[in-house]
Amino acid sequence: MEISIDNKDLDDDGRIKRTGTLMTASAHIFTTVIGSGVLSLAWVVAQLGWIAGPVVLILFAVITWFTSVLLADCYRSPDPVTGKRNYTYMDAVKANLGGIMIQLCGLAQYGSFIGATIGYTITASISMAAVQMSNCFHKNGHHAKCDASHYPFMIIFACIQIILSQIPNFHKLSWLSIIAAIMSFSYSLIGIGLSVAKVAEKNHNVRTSLRGVEVGLDVTATEKMWRVFQAIGDTAFAYTFAPVLVEIQASQVLFS
Repeated sequence: MEISIDNKDLDDDGRIKRTGTLMTASAHIFTTVIGSGVLSLAWVVAQLGWIAGPVVLILFAVITWFTSVLLADCYRSPDPVTGKRNYTYMDAVKANLGGIMIQLCGLAQYGSFIGATIGYTITASISMAAVQMSNCFHKNGHHAKCDASHYPFMIIFACIQIILSQIPNFHKLSWLSIIAAIMSFSYSLIGIGLSVAKVAEKNHNVRTSLRGVEVGLDVTATEKMWRVFQAIGDTAFAYTFAPVLVEIQASQVLFS
């Protein structure tokens, strides 16, 4: 049975009229920019120090801003105002590049998606294991032997992702993005609250350093090197906005 669609329900490009608003666009952007990765940024600065830490944060912010500007200009092509709309990242790549660059950019985007998915799966499972250990310590005391494996949580979280990914028209669940945006701000508030509580804690000498964690009795030079690499990786994990910018633009009315 064919369903007829009135012309008034179609956009100027023949597709079903977009319904996104400034609120939904902001919710999508907040959700993508402010993810659970922000919770590790305090640890990142602690490892890199007060010089390299902010420099790395600013560097990744500039890279994200620059790539976002490039993608925003590629939303329409060949002219950024009157050109044909590109609805996905790969559409923008195909319209503006050619040859092997299409394969390379596609590989980079899907690699970014896969890496972010793996990162969120690992982060969620480690967090749940930490909650389980925390409950064990509160119940049995801090001297109790509390071990929790994050592998079962990793499997559970991955299965939930697979099930949710089967929902049709998942991109139309605007209320879900609003809830996720609220959670994203909660991540930031939690991180700030824990940091303030740690500084204000009685009988606790909070030590900071311009060079981050010092190599000494507790940290070897090798561990310091791996912590620096992990800190840079955590920072990159917290900046996962640009790959979905074109998709956000394509769903909003305000991007004509």
